[in-house]
Amino acid sequence: MHGLARVFLAVSLLAAPRLLIAQERGAAALGEEVRGLGVTTRVLMIGAHPDDEDTPLLAWLARGQRVETAYLSLTRGDGGQNLIGRELGPALGMIRTQELLAARRLDGARQYFTRAYDFGFSRNAEETFSQWDRELLLRDVVSVVRAFRPHVIVAVFSGTPRDGHGHHQVSGILAREAFDVAGDTVRLPSRATNGVGAWTPAKFYRARRFRPDDATLRMNVGEYDPVLGRSYAEIAGESRSQHRSQAFGALQPKGVRWDYVRLEASRISDPAAAASERSLFDGVSGGWARFGALELPRAIRGAMDSLPAARAAVDRALDLRAPASAVAPLAAYVRLLRTAQDSLLGSADFRAPRRPCVIFYVPVCAGALGDLAVSLEVDLERAERALLNAAGVSVEALAPRPLVAAASDTLPVAVEVYNRGEMPVVLEGITAGGDETFTRTEATAPRTILPDSVSSDTLHLWSARPTLAWWLAHPRAGAMFNPGDSQGDTLRGSLFGVRQLVRGEDRVRTTAAVVRLRIADAPVRAIASPIVHKHADPSEGEVRRPVASVPAITVLLESEIEYAPAGRPIDRTVRVWLQSATTRAREVTVSLTLPQGLRADSARRTLTLPPNGRASVPFRVRGTLPAGWSSISAQATSDGAEYRAGYVPIEYPHIAPQRYYGPAATHLSVVDVRVPPGLRVAYIPGAGDNTPPMLEQLGVPVTVIDTAAIATADLSRYTTIVVGPRAYEASYALTAANRRILEFARRGGTVVVQYGQYEMTRPGIMPYPITIARPHDRVTREDAPVAILDPAAPLVRGPNRITAKDFEGWVQERALYMPRTFADQYTPLFEMHDPDEAPNRGAVLVAPVGRGTYVYTTLSFFRQLPAGVPGAARLFVNLLAAARRE
Repeated sequence: MHGLARVFLAVSLLAAPRLLIAQERGAAALGEEVRGLGVTTRVLMIGAHPDDEDTPLLAWLARGQRVETAYLSLTRGDGGQNLIGRELGPALGMIRTQELLAARRLDGARQYFTRAYDFGFSRNAEETFSQWDRELLLRDVVSVVRAFRPHVIVAVFSGTPRDGHGHHQVSGILAREAFDVAGDTVRLPSRATNGVGAWTPAKFYRARRFRPDDATLRMNVGEYDPVLGRSYAEIAGESRSQHRSQAFGALQPKGVRWDYVRLEASRISDPAAAASERSLFDGVSGGWARFGALELPRAIRGAMDSLPAARAAVDRALDLRAPASAVAPLAAYVRLLRTAQDSLLGSADFRAPRRPCVIFYVPVCAGALGDLAVSLEVDLERAERALLNAAGVSVEALAPRPLVAAASDTLPVAVEVYNRGEMPVVLEGITAGGDETFTRTEATAPRTILPDSVSSDTLHLWSARPTLAWWLAHPRAGAMFNPGDSQGDTLRGSLFGVRQLVRGEDRVRTTAAVVRLRIADAPVRAIASPIVHKHADPSEGEVRRPVASVPAITVLLESEIEYAPAGRPIDRTVRVWLQSATTRAREVTVSLTLPQGLRADSARRTLTLPPNGRASVPFRVRGTLPAGWSSISAQATSDGAEYRAGYVPIEYPHIAPQRYYGPAATHLSVVDVRVPPGLRVAYIPGAGDNTPPMLEQLGVPVTVIDTAAIATADLSRYTTIVVGPRAYEASYALTAANRRILEFARRGGTVVVQYGQYEMTRPGIMPYPITIARPHDRVTREDAPVAILDPAAPLVRGPNRITAKDFEGWVQERALYMPRTFADQYTPLFEMHDPDEAPNRGAVLVAPVGRGTYVYTTLSFFRQLPAGVPGAARLFVNLLAAARRE
């Protein structure tokens, strides 16, 4: 990610995003929850990335069949591209994590991840497993299967080369392996899967959305729900549209929509039934009858035997026009579930009462007992939500500000319980806190809350440590996140190695207030999570921001990576950005640590930061550096403490706000590069494009022009126009004004267009035609050999002579969406390919257009330049100067 401080300022000016409130409320929510009572089957879908999930099937299962449904994504999509901002890598993974959670709030499913990092496209499973630890990843998948305990697993992909992407293929392979070994404690003992006991799923399917010819089942996911007023396909369209960073906005179709799966393996004992199945759940008991043969203590057995009759009483009493009619039978149902659960939690395995069945909300006991524990927890949560809706009770937890200073601040939280129903409610206690970030505090003041009244308590939270993405808490080990216990297979006392992994991302709560109530003599939990600060925005209305803990003082430099020219005088301003999260003024001293060869105009500077204030401290840095890598770092001291890190806020309207942390350091890629005099560049940014500042650091004069201004901008001022990656896809205005860009070349200018997708094959976009294969040609190996086709070619010869050395140290990939064929007017500069792939010459194409030059490049400069790759900088400068030959 580039330009940290610039991004910080930009997003600080955005309207604060609302918290997504996607679940139905009132009668619609009550009807949904009641319909799901007693449904004890579970389905787990497994894919590789955010966006792989079959959203219509998830919505049909979770919202239509009321089956507890989850999606396991092996990765967080870190290696993809960003169509809504400039974040890439782990910061993009944070965005896509939140987009998945936003999608799940809409379609009703839960969300899990493994610790695999998305390192970019790979061609096959073998290449993928060369980056991912296969055994550790299998343990992660099995951990989720054992924790969620699905009866049915649906793999999105086939696990064969047909999947195209190596990550896809691996997800299909591991999904089947997990189905086969999740019940095998010899192959994988519980200590290898975060302490969770064995589980044996009943059925394994492969999704057949796009290959219905060999499907064994089909489901009408376009079924209409009269309570919700929408079909499940419509809900899925809204859910799918949360993947905005991938430009996956979708329609919300009405009418019949078929979805397909193929049964691949079954443990159902009746083979004839399996062969003629008409449902995903044929042969799987979906209610409490499944536990009829389980030997249970009398308290549990008595409660469970009474559940079907209690459930029927709820149905008889339910009137969505008068929800209070269902309060008494729902309360009776909750009491029975609570009796059974309390008895089970106290004696996990009845022969080993010292080992609880649930740790950190995850049932760890094996087999049928684990199945029962999960089923009771899911049904109790549904019944409690239904009872709260029927009783008209809601809870809010509000804080006076969104940020608190870690380890030095106390946050008052107002917990308000509203009784908008028809009968009294008893408040028995409140607990507030968070997952490791805030210390817990409790208020117990039992009282009765009468109808049409509110009870308010103020609790105080102590900030313990900064709120950050748990999977980024420690340095990554290659292409695997290391969230703490790198092996993930050791129970330390009662702690899981990676407990967030088996809890599910949707249950990782940074802050929450849990209110214990008694409604119609039934104990009920009402959870307000996250704790929020709310305010009225003049244009947006009510805006809610989750409370987060941050360091008392944060320190940030302009960029994570910058270029500098080697052996030439460097004279630039280094700005140190400071922010205070404390409620009092702080005196702060700032200093820089510089490499040999650079000096600052001041050793240190001291200033006073106002309460919750910000400031930038400029240092003028001069000197020279040899080619290679150097670094500049900053540190701040205040009240005897030293601070060396900061964060960039990540804020978009459709997701919860996030903070991406990094050290207060800039790595300098000092490059031996020659920039020809007189170069003047107009840069039209593309998707996820952080390139313009990198060019400026090399000494290239750059003016950024918005796509909307192309039609009227004075282009005669420039020698070169650069079009960023996927810019034509992202902007209709650019496409409409493309004639001006081509005319600029005809009059003697240089046009450099970075890669696009299939829109580049449309007539009128490029001066001469190209074709792009489906699937497209790409070079995914960043170290793939590159052949220079003509070393004497002008763009290879100067102003920087390009050799094989300039292709060393590239990151993630070489090129993507490479033309398969191109018109004779184009001259290719390079040939490259992945192992066992056909050579491709579409990485850089150069063509004369009138008196000027048109360059089309599919090299991934949008990754290489922000990463400070020296050779990429030298080559890109050559392309910019294509029409300026000396």
